[in-house]
Amino acid sequence: MGFGDTAKKIQTLADRAERTYKKISELRDEVDETQETVIDTSERVKTLENEMAEQRAVLDAVAEEVGVDLERVSTEAHITDAEESAADDAHSDADANEDAA
Repeated sequence: MGFGDTAKKIQTLADRAERTYKKISELRDEVDETQETVIDTSERVKTLENEMAEQRAVLDAVAEEVGVDLERVSTEAHITDAEESAADDAHSDADANEDAA
């Protein structure tokens, strides 16, 4: 094998190494962006959780003041949501059965 073939192989290897390096650099940048997004999102979630806890405390105090049973209201809301979800599922199943026929 001559020096020309060796030079070509070395150049091919160098080109591959350069492409690989660029790709790794791009991936590193994407990972850094993703990490920043996760941190920002985590901070926002913590803020929202704190705000919700404060709002819940105010709501509990107001409900107690006016004599509203929040647990009963919450339970009724969950039951209504479950019934609506079950009805939606039944309609979806019926539509799917009609389409299959």
